[in-house]
Amino acid sequence: MPQPIEVIGGIDTHTDVHQAAVIDTIGRHLATEAFPTTPEGYRHLPAWLRSHGRVLTVGMEGTGSYGAELARYLRANQITVVEVDRPDRRARRAAGKSDPVDAYASATAVLSGRANGTPKDRDGTVEAIRALRVVRGSAIKARTQTINQLKSLIVTAPAATREALRSLTTAELIRRLAASRPGSDPITPAAAVKLALKRLSKRYQHSEEIADADAEPRALITHTAPGLLALPGVGTETAGQLLVTAGDNPDRLASEASFAHLCAAAPVPASSGRTDRHRLNRGGDRQANRALHTIVLVRMRHDPRTRDYVARRTLEGLKTKDIFRCLKRVVAREVYHHLTSAFSGTPSTPPTA
Repeated sequence: MPQPIEVIGGIDTHTDVHQAAVIDTIGRHLATEAFPTTPEGYRHLPAWLRSHGRVLTVGMEGTGSYGAELARYLRANQITVVEVDRPDRRARRAAGKSDPVDAYASATAVLSGRANGTPKDRDGTVEAIRALRVVRGSAIKARTQTINQLKSLIVTAPAATREALRSLTTAELIRRLAASRPGSDPITPAAAVKLALKRLSKRYQHSEEIADADAEPRALITHTAPGLLALPGVGTETAGQLLVTAGDNPDRLASEASFAHLCAAAPVPASSGRTDRHRLNRGGDRQANRALHTIVLVRMRHDPRTRDYVARRTLEGLKTKDIFRCLKRVVAREVYHHLTSAFSGTPSTPPTA
Protein backbone atom coordinates (compact mmCIF):
# COMPACT_ATOMS: atom_id res chain seq x y z
CA MET A 1 0.00 0.00 0.00
CA PRO A 2 1.54 3.35 -1.02
CA GLN A 3 2.36 5.79 1.71
CA PRO A 4 0.26 8.99 1.74
CA ILE A 5 2.00 12.09 0.48
CA GLU A 6 3.02 14.80 2.91
CA VAL A 7 1.23 18.12 2.56
CA ILE A 8 1.33 21.62 4.04
CA GLY A 9 -1.73 23.76 4.61
CA GLY A 10 -2.19 27.50 4.40
CA ILE A 11 -5.15 29.42 5.79
CA ASP A 12 -6.24 33.01 5.22
CA THR A 13 -8.56 33.91 8.11
CA HIS A 14 -11.59 36.22 8.02
CA THR A 15 -14.65 36.99 10.12
CA ASP A 16 -17.14 34.67 8.39
CA VAL A 17 -15.06 32.42 6.09
CA HIS A 18 -11.58 30.91 6.29
CA GLN A 19 -9.85 30.20 2.97
CA ALA A 20 -7.61 27.12 3.01
CA ALA A 21 -5.04 25.86 0.51
CA VAL A 22 -2.95 22.68 0.33
CA ILE A 23 0.45 22.17 -1.30
CA ASP A 24 2.83 19.22 -1.38
CA THR A 25 6.43 19.28 -0.17
CA ILE A 26 7.75 20.54 -3.51
CA GLY A 27 5.28 23.44 -3.64
CA ARG A 28 2.66 22.12 -6.07
CA HIS A 29 -0.79 23.56 -5.45
CA LEU A 30 -3.21 20.69 -4.75
CA ALA A 31 -6.51 22.29 -3.76
CA THR A 32 -8.25 25.35 -2.35
CA GLU A 33 -11.45 25.44 -0.34
CA ALA A 34 -13.43 27.91 1.80
CA PHE A 35 -14.87 26.96 5.21
CA PRO A 36 -17.32 28.89 7.38
CA THR A 37 -16.21 30.07 10.82
CA THR A 38 -18.63 27.74 12.61
CA PRO A 39 -18.13 24.57 14.68
CA GLU A 40 -19.09 22.54 11.62
CA GLY A 41 -16.58 24.41 9.47
CA TYR A 42 -13.85 23.81 12.07
CA ARG A 43 -14.62 20.06 11.98
CA HIS A 44 -14.54 19.85 8.19
CA LEU A 45 -11.32 21.81 7.65
CA PRO A 46 -8.88 19.32 9.30
CA ALA A 47 -10.64 16.41 7.58
CA TRP A 48 -10.30 18.18 4.24
CA LEU A 49 -6.59 18.81 4.86
CA ARG A 50 -5.96 15.17 5.76
CA SER A 51 -7.85 13.96 2.70
CA HIS A 52 -4.91 15.18 0.59
CA GLY A 53 -2.18 13.46 2.60
CA ARG A 54 -0.37 13.53 5.92
CA VAL A 55 -0.45 17.09 7.21
CA LEU A 56 2.99 18.28 8.32
CA THR A 57 2.01 21.75 9.44
CA VAL A 58 -0.39 24.57 8.70
CA GLY A 59 0.55 28.20 8.16
CA MET A 60 -2.04 30.74 9.24
CA GLU A 61 -2.42 34.50 9.27
CA GLY A 62 -4.20 36.05 12.24
CA THR A 63 -3.82 33.34 14.89
CA GLY A 64 -4.43 36.03 17.51
CA SER A 65 -7.56 37.51 15.92
CA TYR A 66 -9.82 35.95 13.27
CA GLY A 67 -8.04 32.60 13.44
CA ALA A 68 -7.78 32.26 17.24
CA GLU A 69 -10.49 29.60 17.63
CA LEU A 70 -9.39 27.69 14.51
CA ALA A 71 -5.80 27.61 15.77
CA ARG A 72 -7.02 26.16 19.09
CA TYR A 73 -9.09 23.55 17.24
CA LEU A 74 -6.20 22.50 14.98
CA ARG A 75 -3.82 22.13 17.93
CA ALA A 76 -6.44 20.03 19.74
CA ASN A 77 -6.44 17.77 16.66
CA GLN A 78 -2.63 17.35 16.75
CA ILE A 79 -1.96 19.66 13.79
CA THR A 80 1.02 21.99 14.14
CA VAL A 81 0.17 25.63 13.49
CA VAL A 82 2.74 28.23 12.39
CA GLU A 83 2.17 31.97 12.57
CA VAL A 84 2.52 33.63 9.15
CA ASP A 85 3.20 37.34 8.86
CA ARG A 86 1.43 39.34 6.21
CA PRO A 87 3.69 39.67 3.13
CA ASP A 88 5.16 43.08 2.45
CA ARG A 89 3.41 45.38 0.00
CA ARG A 90 5.95 44.88 -2.75
CA ALA A 91 5.49 41.10 -2.74
CA ARG A 92 1.71 41.48 -2.56
CA ARG A 93 1.65 43.82 -5.54
CA ALA A 94 3.71 41.34 -7.55
CA ALA A 95 1.58 38.28 -6.69
CA GLY A 96 -1.85 39.92 -6.60
CA LYS A 97 -4.42 39.86 -3.84
CA SER A 98 -7.25 37.41 -3.22
CA ASP A 99 -8.20 34.98 -0.46
CA PRO A 100 -7.02 31.86 -2.36
CA VAL A 101 -3.76 33.62 -3.27
CA ASP A 102 -3.19 34.58 0.37
CA ALA A 103 -3.92 31.05 1.58
CA TYR A 104 -1.46 29.61 -0.94
CA ALA A 105 1.12 32.24 0.09
CA SER A 106 0.74 31.15 3.72
CA ALA A 107 1.46 27.55 2.80
CA THR A 108 4.50 28.44 0.68
CA ALA A 109 5.83 30.69 3.46
CA VAL A 110 5.92 27.65 5.75
CA LEU A 111 7.49 25.44 3.07
CA SER A 112 10.26 27.97 2.34
CA GLY A 113 11.02 28.50 6.01
CA ARG A 114 10.14 32.20 5.89
CA ALA A 115 7.39 31.55 8.45
CA ASN A 116 8.47 29.59 11.50
CA GLY A 117 6.95 31.39 14.49
CA THR A 118 5.00 29.48 17.11
CA PRO A 119 1.71 31.25 17.88
CA LYS A 120 0.39 31.86 21.36
CA ASP A 121 -1.75 29.04 22.73
CA ARG A 122 -4.55 31.35 23.97
CA ASP A 123 -6.19 28.63 26.05
CA GLY A 124 -4.85 29.27 29.58
CA THR A 125 -4.95 31.79 32.39
CA VAL A 126 -2.92 34.35 30.44
CA GLU A 127 -5.69 34.55 27.85
CA ALA A 128 -8.13 35.14 30.71
CA ILE A 129 -5.88 37.96 31.96
CA ARG A 130 -5.84 39.47 28.48
CA ALA A 131 -9.64 39.51 28.30
CA LEU A 132 -9.95 41.19 31.72
CA ARG A 133 -7.33 43.79 30.80
CA VAL A 134 -9.42 44.77 27.77
CA VAL A 135 -12.26 45.67 30.14
CA ARG A 136 -9.93 47.66 32.40
CA GLY A 137 -8.42 49.56 29.49
CA SER A 138 -11.81 50.57 28.10
CA ALA A 139 -13.06 51.58 31.57
CA ILE A 140 -10.05 53.85 32.14
CA LYS A 141 -10.41 55.28 28.65
CA ALA A 142 -14.08 56.05 29.31
CA ARG A 143 -13.25 57.76 32.63
CA THR A 144 -10.52 59.83 30.97
CA GLN A 145 -12.93 60.83 28.23
CA THR A 146 -15.48 61.84 30.87
CA ILE A 147 -13.13 64.17 32.74
CA ASN A 148 -11.96 65.70 29.45
CA GLN A 149 -15.56 66.38 28.42
CA LEU A 150 -16.31 67.84 31.84
CA LYS A 151 -13.39 70.28 31.74
CA SER A 152 -14.22 71.20 28.15
CA LEU A 153 -17.75 72.13 29.23
CA ILE A 154 -16.35 74.30 32.01
CA VAL A 155 -14.23 76.23 29.49
CA THR A 156 -17.32 77.15 27.43
CA ALA A 157 -19.67 77.57 30.41
CA PRO A 158 -21.12 80.97 31.40
CA ALA A 159 -18.69 83.15 33.34
CA ALA A 160 -20.28 82.65 36.76
CA THR A 161 -20.09 78.85 36.51
CA ARG A 162 -16.61 78.88 35.00
CA GLU A 163 -15.12 81.16 37.64
CA ALA A 164 -16.56 79.07 40.47
CA LEU A 165 -14.99 75.85 39.14
CA ARG A 166 -11.87 76.67 37.17
CA SER A 167 -9.43 76.73 40.12
CA LEU A 168 -10.54 73.44 41.72
CA THR A 169 -8.51 70.25 41.61
CA THR A 170 -10.03 67.26 39.84
CA ALA A 171 -11.04 65.57 43.11
CA GLU A 172 -12.65 68.75 44.48
CA LEU A 173 -14.34 69.43 41.16
CA ILE A 174 -15.93 65.98 41.00
CA ARG A 175 -17.01 66.12 44.62
CA ARG A 176 -18.64 69.56 44.31
CA LEU A 177 -20.41 68.85 41.03
CA ALA A 178 -21.72 65.48 42.23
CA ALA A 179 -23.24 67.16 45.30
CA SER A 180 -24.75 70.08 43.33
CA ARG A 181 -28.46 70.48 42.63
CA PRO A 182 -28.84 72.08 39.22
CA GLY A 183 -32.48 71.14 38.73
CA SER A 184 -33.99 68.91 36.06
CA ASP A 185 -35.37 71.54 33.65
CA PRO A 186 -32.52 72.83 31.45
CA ILE A 187 -34.33 75.81 29.95
CA THR A 188 -31.30 78.10 29.68
CA PRO A 189 -27.76 77.24 28.53
CA ALA A 190 -26.46 77.90 32.06
CA ALA A 191 -28.93 75.41 33.58
CA ALA A 192 -28.16 72.84 30.87
CA VAL A 193 -24.42 73.14 31.53
CA LYS A 194 -24.90 72.65 35.27
CA LEU A 195 -27.05 69.56 34.68
CA ALA A 196 -24.54 68.14 32.19
CA LEU A 197 -21.65 68.74 34.61
CA LYS A 198 -23.45 66.93 37.42
CA ARG A 199 -24.20 63.91 35.21
CA LEU A 200 -20.61 63.73 33.99
CA SER A 201 -19.31 63.92 37.56
CA LYS A 202 -21.64 61.07 38.57
CA ARG A 203 -20.37 59.01 35.65
CA TYR A 204 -16.78 59.71 36.72
CA GLN A 205 -17.51 58.57 40.27
CA HIS A 206 -18.76 55.15 39.11
CA SER A 207 -15.33 53.51 39.23
CA GLU A 208 -16.38 50.13 40.65
CA GLU A 209 -15.73 48.58 37.24
CA ILE A 210 -12.11 49.73 37.33
CA ALA A 211 -11.65 48.43 40.88
CA ASP A 212 -13.04 45.02 39.88
CA ALA A 213 -10.90 45.01 36.75
CA ASP A 214 -7.83 45.57 38.95
CA ALA A 215 -8.65 42.88 41.54
CA GLU A 216 -9.53 40.02 39.17
CA PRO A 217 -6.34 40.09 37.04
CA ARG A 218 -4.19 40.41 40.17
CA ALA A 219 -5.56 37.13 41.53
CA LEU A 220 -4.84 35.41 38.20
CA ILE A 221 -1.35 36.93 37.94
CA THR A 222 -0.51 35.82 41.49
CA HIS A 223 -1.66 32.29 40.65
CA THR A 224 0.15 32.17 37.29
CA ALA A 225 3.47 33.90 38.03
CA PRO A 226 3.70 34.75 41.74
CA GLY A 227 7.33 35.82 41.53
CA LEU A 228 6.60 38.44 38.90
CA LEU A 229 4.77 40.80 41.26
CA ALA A 230 7.63 40.47 43.76
CA LEU A 231 10.08 42.10 41.35
CA PRO A 232 10.91 45.74 42.17
CA GLY A 233 8.70 48.19 40.31
CA VAL A 234 6.34 45.55 38.89
CA GLY A 235 2.64 46.10 39.55
CA THR A 236 -0.57 44.46 38.40
CA GLU A 237 -0.83 46.45 35.19
CA THR A 238 2.76 45.97 34.04
CA ALA A 239 2.84 42.29 35.08
CA GLY A 240 -0.40 41.64 33.22
CA GLN A 241 0.90 43.25 30.05
CA LEU A 242 4.18 41.32 30.11
CA LEU A 243 2.31 38.06 30.70
CA VAL A 244 -0.01 38.78 27.79
CA THR A 245 2.98 39.58 25.57
CA ALA A 246 4.66 36.27 26.42
CA GLY A 247 1.42 34.26 26.18
CA ASP A 248 0.39 30.97 27.77
CA ASN A 249 3.43 29.27 26.21
CA PRO A 250 6.50 31.45 26.85
CA ASP A 251 8.65 28.45 25.95
CA ARG A 252 7.96 29.39 22.30
CA LEU A 253 10.52 32.16 22.89
CA ALA A 254 13.93 30.63 22.29
CA SER A 255 15.87 32.88 24.66
CA GLU A 256 15.79 36.00 26.75
CA ALA A 257 17.09 37.88 23.71
CA SER A 258 14.01 36.90 21.70
CA PHE A 259 11.78 38.11 24.55
CA ALA A 260 13.69 41.40 24.58
CA HIS A 261 13.12 41.74 20.84
CA LEU A 262 9.44 40.99 21.36
CA CYS A 263 9.28 43.76 23.97
CA ALA A 264 11.16 46.22 21.72
CA ALA A 265 13.97 46.33 24.30
CA ALA A 266 16.82 44.78 22.32
CA PRO A 267 19.85 46.93 21.45
CA VAL A 268 20.39 47.75 17.79
CA PRO A 269 23.76 49.10 16.52
CA ALA A 270 23.54 52.82 15.70
CA SER A 271 27.21 53.65 15.17
CA SER A 272 28.57 56.06 12.59
CA GLY A 273 32.08 57.35 12.09
CA ARG A 274 33.66 57.95 15.49
CA THR A 275 30.36 57.41 17.31
CA ASP A 276 29.95 53.95 18.81
CA ARG A 277 26.51 53.47 20.36
CA HIS A 278 23.31 51.41 20.33
CA ARG A 279 19.63 52.28 20.32
CA LEU A 280 16.41 50.40 21.03
CA ASN A 281 14.73 48.69 18.11
CA ARG A 282 11.51 50.26 16.82
CA GLY A 283 9.67 46.97 16.39
CA GLY A 284 8.09 44.61 18.88
CA ASP A 285 5.13 45.01 21.20
CA ARG A 286 4.91 48.70 22.06
CA GLN A 287 2.64 48.06 25.05
CA ALA A 288 5.21 45.65 26.49
CA ASN A 289 7.88 48.30 25.94
CA ARG A 290 5.68 50.77 27.78
CA ALA A 291 5.41 48.34 30.70
CA LEU A 292 9.21 48.03 30.84
CA HIS A 293 9.50 51.81 30.72
CA THR A 294 7.12 52.15 33.69
CA ILE A 295 9.06 49.57 35.70
CA VAL A 296 12.34 51.39 35.01
CA LEU A 297 10.85 54.73 36.07
CA VAL A 298 9.65 53.26 39.36
CA ARG A 299 13.01 51.61 40.02
CA MET A 300 14.92 54.82 39.29
CA ARG A 301 12.91 56.54 41.99
CA HIS A 302 12.62 53.88 44.67
CA ASP A 303 15.13 51.05 44.09
CA PRO A 304 18.57 51.78 45.65
CA ARG A 305 20.38 49.32 43.39
CA THR A 306 18.96 50.98 40.26
CA ARG A 307 19.76 54.47 41.55
CA ASP A 308 23.36 53.43 42.19
CA TYR A 309 23.55 51.97 38.68
CA VAL A 310 22.21 55.18 37.13
CA ALA A 311 24.72 57.29 39.08
CA ARG A 312 27.61 55.06 38.07
CA ARG A 313 26.68 54.99 34.37
CA THR A 314 26.12 58.75 34.35
CA LEU A 315 29.65 59.29 35.66
CA GLU A 316 30.87 57.06 32.83
CA GLY A 317 29.36 59.53 30.36
CA LEU A 318 26.29 57.55 29.32
CA LYS A 319 23.22 59.56 28.29
CA THR A 320 19.88 59.12 30.01
CA LYS A 321 18.26 57.44 27.00
CA ASP A 322 21.12 54.92 26.82
CA ILE A 323 20.79 54.20 30.55
CA PHE A 324 17.09 53.58 29.98
CA ARG A 325 17.94 51.18 27.17
CA CYS A 326 20.29 49.21 29.42
CA LEU A 327 17.78 49.10 32.28
CA LYS A 328 14.96 47.96 30.00
CA ARG A 329 17.14 45.12 28.81
CA VAL A 330 17.89 44.13 32.43
CA VAL A 331 14.18 44.14 33.32
CA ALA A 332 13.34 42.09 30.22
CA ARG A 333 15.94 39.52 31.30
CA GLU A 334 14.51 39.29 34.83
CA VAL A 335 10.93 39.01 33.61
CA TYR A 336 11.82 36.31 31.08
CA HIS A 337 13.45 34.11 33.72
CA HIS A 338 10.51 34.53 36.08
CA LEU A 339 8.01 33.69 33.33
CA THR A 340 9.83 30.60 32.10
CA SER A 341 10.36 29.33 35.65
CA ALA A 342 6.70 29.96 36.54
CA PHE A 343 5.41 27.98 33.56
CA SER A 344 8.00 25.21 33.87
CA GLY A 345 7.69 24.87 37.65
CA THR A 346 11.41 25.35 38.30
CA PRO A 347 12.88 27.97 40.68
CA SER A 348 13.89 31.24 39.09
CA THR A 349 17.55 32.24 39.21
CA PRO A 350 17.88 35.26 36.91
CA PRO A 351 21.33 36.70 36.34
CA THR A 352 22.17 39.95 38.05
CA ALA A 353 22.62 43.19 36.16
